[in-house]
Amino acid sequence: MSSDGEQQTRDIKNHLLFEIATEVAHRVGGIYSVIKSKAPVTTAEYGERYTLIGPLNHQSAAVEVEEMEPTNPEIAATMQSMKDRGIGIIYGRWLIEGAPRVILIDTKTAYGRMDEWKSDLWEAASIPSPPNDDETNEAIVFGYLVAWFLGEFVCHEKKKAVIAHFHEWLAGVALPLCKKRRIDVTTIFTTHATLLGRYLCAGSVDFYNNLQWFDVDAEAGKRGIYHRYCIERAAAHACDVFTTVSHITAFESEHLLKRKPDGVLPNGLNVTKFSAVHEFQNLHQQAKEKIHDFVRGHFYGHYDFDPDNTLYLFTAGRYEFRNKGVDMFIESLARLNHRLKAAGSKITVVAFIIMPAQTTSLTVEALKGQAVIKSLRDTTHVIEQSIGRRIFERSLKWHEGDPMPDEKELISAQDRVLLRRRLFAMKRHGLPPIVTHNMLNDHEDPVLNQIRRVQLFNHPSDRVKVVFHPEFLNSANPVLPLDYDDFVRGCHLGVFSSYYEPWGYTPAECTVMGVPSITTNLSGFGCYMEELIENSSDYGIYIVDRRTKGVDDSVNQLTSFMFDFCGKSRRQRINQRNRTERLSDLLDWKRMGMEYVKARQLALRRAYPTSFSGDEEEDFIPGVEQKISRPFSVPGSPRDRTGMMTPGDFASLQEGREGLSTEDYVAWKLPEEEDPDEYPFPLTLRTKPPGPPSPLDNVPVNGSQ
Repeated sequence: MSSDGEQQTRDIKNHLLFEIATEVAHRVGGIYSVIKSKAPVTTAEYGERYTLIGPLNHQSAAVEVEEMEPTNPEIAATMQSMKDRGIGIIYGRWLIEGAPRVILIDTKTAYGRMDEWKSDLWEAASIPSPPNDDETNEAIVFGYLVAWFLGEFVCHEKKKAVIAHFHEWLAGVALPLCKKRRIDVTTIFTTHATLLGRYLCAGSVDFYNNLQWFDVDAEAGKRGIYHRYCIERAAAHACDVFTTVSHITAFESEHLLKRKPDGVLPNGLNVTKFSAVHEFQNLHQQAKEKIHDFVRGHFYGHYDFDPDNTLYLFTAGRYEFRNKGVDMFIESLARLNHRLKAAGSKITVVAFIIMPAQTTSLTVEALKGQAVIKSLRDTTHVIEQSIGRRIFERSLKWHEGDPMPDEKELISAQDRVLLRRRLFAMKRHGLPPIVTHNMLNDHEDPVLNQIRRVQLFNHPSDRVKVVFHPEFLNSANPVLPLDYDDFVRGCHLGVFSSYYEPWGYTPAECTVMGVPSITTNLSGFGCYMEELIENSSDYGIYIVDRRTKGVDDSVNQLTSFMFDFCGKSRRQRINQRNRTERLSDLLDWKRMGMEYVKARQLALRRAYPTSFSGDEEEDFIPGVEQKISRPFSVPGSPRDRTGMMTPGDFASLQEGREGLSTEDYVAWKLPEEEDPDEYPFPLTLRTKPPGPPSPLDNVPVNGSQ
């Protein structure tokens, strides 16, 4: 840092914000989604004072970025200075909602300095860097270029405070450099997952019960990631404010990175609210019909189940068999199959596993199924038109006393032959396939081996069918032509029984789209919802206990959640989707973004303490907070309801016959936008915001006042 005298001259009210990540305008993983979805909120707050910095990927930048000249003279001067020294750097507008300004640095133009910078990194921070790790090499070059840019920039911009917010270890090399060079910026580092945590969890260890006992250096060394771990740990210790995306990751970071996070910055989503509640239900119906079409083709010859009694479950994500809980999901499907058969249920469950794996092509069987069904549909359409034409012609000639047209006149011999050919083409001697693609190593694939072990082979007697689609979905797919969002809308339940999930965008996306989901108390999303909502299952968020239960008990709990869901009537599922969709406001960046505001204020306070008066300190005292109560549409505990009646208590005769309970009525709405001033500091492991009062508190019952 510079001297205190210079710090006092910096304007903290109109500070500048740089956000640094390797996925700016370049999709690689989840951080791209975080930054892209958050951009509109941050741009609305900062305007042109907000700039994103990332490495230049020519292929994606050509599509996603519109180049322009920088309007900020200090940024222009800094860029020109770097260009004069041979560094490729562009400035432009990211073509997404909010159109944030971006600076993309071409790391390839600085690879000639790599050895010099690696040596300097060893001298400055004792971080080793093997020559053959391309990802680390890229991170080091990018980190030095970012530190160069920030150091040069604050020499030009001497008035305003500068915040630099770094995401993940790949962007974190610049943090110890900024500290070492005393660059006058205040820094925030957010880790979205720890390197060692991901590796340890994938290795079948009891991770969460042994966190404090791991020899972190030895464990990182055994896995060949010691140098990466050093960068991550150095970034966590060099920043002014250290944050994670969830409480579970904060707990993990404290033990693995040896610094307790200052706060939690949960991931949000851009929530698009529909003008009428039924609109998202209509979208569900439309997408479900497209999934029906796929299922008809995939299971042709064995399609003996009723679409109205079919539920679509799915899991999706990166192919991390244990971390994503796919092992538990498949085992619980086998147990669900047994329970449904034992109960004599008429419900059929089709479970989709959407995870990209190494494949060669679509299977002939999958393509043939869709072709056979398309041919049958085309034939029936032709016959339908010819029958309609004959009815019309026969009706024109009808006179009183003539017999009514019968089916023998309507279906011609030619139509019968055509239909007979199509029906015989639907004969199938084997069982419907499990996987839609030809796998590169079928015999070594963990998902397929687990399915073989539990013997879920799509037999006609099975009530649970499995479809493994080892490729991300898109609307151009000839077998399942749906984008991921549309597919999610068409499903009934998402299942994400993850063992290692720092946040978990997949169940959050389900919630925003009004699709109930199953998550775990080892995922950031599950912990967040468990803290925020009492009896979250009433809102369509089922949380499996993987923290205190054994594996077998957790599998049984997951099976019970799915079995109970299968027992719901159509009306109960519709009402549950309504309740789930109402939770979407809890995940909106307009709410989640306040955590980022708090982190930035804390960073400024730590870097420039003399710029804050003593009176302002009082604003950061933590307050007393409580959970959002269970919806009054659910039969309440004595604590929640003491004889008070809701509209759900007045059931009609029809509802009584259908066996509907009061859980099918909703009488709850989300709180209004909170006052930002109510958020306490410091952020460390934040507690829950206050729940809303019920709108039924003052409703008269049975005409009483």
